[in-house]
Amino acid sequence: MPQAVYRRAVLKLSGEALRGQHEFGIDPKTLIHVAEQIELGRKVGVQLAIMMGGGNFWRGQDAEKTGMDRATADYAGMLGTVMNALALQDALEKRGLPVTTQSALPIDTIADPFIRREALRHLDNGRVVIFAAGTGNPFFSTDTGAALRAMEIGADVLLMAKNRVDGVYDADPRTTPTARRFAKLSYLEALNRRLQVMDSTALSLCMENRMPIVVFDLFVPGALEGVLTGKQIGTLVADVQESVLLAR
Repeated sequence: MPQAVYRRAVLKLSGEALRGQHEFGIDPKTLIHVAEQIELGRKVGVQLAIMMGGGNFWRGQDAEKTGMDRATADYAGMLGTVMNALALQDALEKRGLPVTTQSALPIDTIADPFIRREALRHLDNGRVVIFAAGTGNPFFSTDTGAALRAMEIGADVLLMAKNRVDGVYDADPRTTPTARRFAKLSYLEALNRRLQVMDSTALSLCMENRMPIVVFDLFVPGALEGVLTGKQIGTLVADVQESVLLAR
C-alpha cells in the first residue's frame, strides 16, 4: 500500500459531481463511485474531511437572478448541501467507513453542529467528517467554506474535486483544442487570470495562509488516492515562483 504524503486533507466535493449525467439530483451509481474513491483515499492513512456543495439541487446566485432575495436563496442552497451530505454519509457507512456530518446551520435532528474541537476529535479517531451548509452565512460559497475549514482544522492540503476536468487550463479545454493544463500554478496568476480554480474569496484565503490546493478529476479511477500519495495528478496551486504549463 503506498504511503500518504499528507496527514490531513479537506476534499471539496461539488453537488454537480453527484448528479452524474442528470441535470438535477443525485445519481446513485455516481454516488457509489464517489464513496469508493473516498474509501481508497482513506486506506492510505489520511485524515479526510469533506466540504459538500449543493449545486445539483440549488444555486443561490441563479435564484437571485429570478428576483429572489439573495440571502434567502443562499440559505436554501445550504439545505441542498445537507441533503448531499446525508446521501454521502449513507454511502460511506454502507462501505464500512465511520463518518459523521457537521452542519454550519443548526439542524440537530440529522447532523451535529460544527464544532472545531469535535471535528478534530473525530478525525483523530479515524472518522470521515462531512461539512454541510458551507460557512453557515449567505454570500459565501462552499469553496470559501472549504478553504475556511481547511485552515480551522489544520489541513495540509485542500483538494478541489472536479467533474470530468483534470486540472486548471489556460483556456476552456472543452471549447479550445489548444488549451494547456498547468502542472503548477501560483496563487497570484490564478487570481490575475481569473482561472477556474475556485472563487476569488476562497483563493485569496488560501494564498494568505499558504494552503496548497490540488485541482483534479475525481472520476479518473484512483485519482484521489494518487493525489494523497504524491503522484503528479491534476494541478497544484501553491506559493510557487513560476507556473508550469504542459503541452497537450
